[in-house]
Amino acid sequence: MASLASPSLLSSLTRSRTGRVSVSVLSYSCCASRSFRRGAKCNAYSIVANRRVFLGFGALFVDQIVTMASASGGVGRSFVASARPRQGVSPVEQILKNVDWPEQFPFKDEDFSRFDESPDSIFYSEPRFVTHIDDPAIRALTDYYSKVFPPSNTPGVAMLDLCSSWVSHFPAGYKQERVVGMGMNEAELERNPVLTEYIVQDLNVNPKLPFEDNSFDVITNVVSVDYLTKPIEVFKEMQRVLKPSGLAIMSFSNRLFFTKAVSIWTSTGDVDHAWIVGSYFHYAGGFEPPAAVDISPNPGRSDPMYIVYSRKQLSA
Repeated sequence: MASLASPSLLSSLTRSRTGRVSVSVLSYSCCASRSFRRGAKCNAYSIVANRRVFLGFGALFVDQIVTMASASGGVGRSFVASARPRQGVSPVEQILKNVDWPEQFPFKDEDFSRFDESPDSIFYSEPRFVTHIDDPAIRALTDYYSKVFPPSNTPGVAMLDLCSSWVSHFPAGYKQERVVGMGMNEAELERNPVLTEYIVQDLNVNPKLPFEDNSFDVITNVVSVDYLTKPIEVFKEMQRVLKPSGLAIMSFSNRLFFTKAVSIWTSTGDVDHAWIVGSYFHYAGGFEPPAAVDISPNPGRSDPMYIVYSRKQLSA
């Protein structure tokens, strides 16, 4: 049993994130994930019985959610009309088409547990002046932004970069009158050249956004939606602070701090992740139906890159 808590197991689980199936069953009670990367030993571990495990991807994952909901009195049926892959079309781009969502949010509190439940303020206390996706993925994201962002220096436009860092991957020279960054490390935020202001805040402790209603035209979040333990609260706040028809862009890859990502993310695959993020928009309310885009620049040769986006309803 001692081997269950070994660094080698953690690294093998991390590598398995590139595959179609991954299983999450262990929860480490005291060790920050950086300790494992440095090869430190951890003697505290536990097997958590209430940690739900999902196998498969895409429609198979959704079918498992439906089955679990049915066991609690729901109706057993498929909620995805167009999830099966079609030749030449990314399954990520199909998973959110014609979705008949379950009546209730299908995830439970334990689905947002993490291997490392130590305070995020400790984990992010040291600045990391690195990028978390490779250069081709960064270029793909920046190119996407250049196509959907309001033109640079548009009067009255305000942007919010959630879970921000020292770089936001905006197009070169892009500026707006107000670009707010919200993140966990002040040194990183200070160095971000596109920000006009920043706020240090842990959304997992306080998901309330300190802004007036209808404040922002665009909200971005880069490879961090997988760390949110209170996603519905955060997405409700996003909806509140967006202007009518304002755009929210959630981007993600398969790169992550494994022990800080939530269970529902680490035990599922890329297609599932698009469905999960889409569900956050749907169950938060006040958003148009979410859509997914696969902007992976070199499938199989560089980091994948995906977008799930939605707009605030005009009538919300």
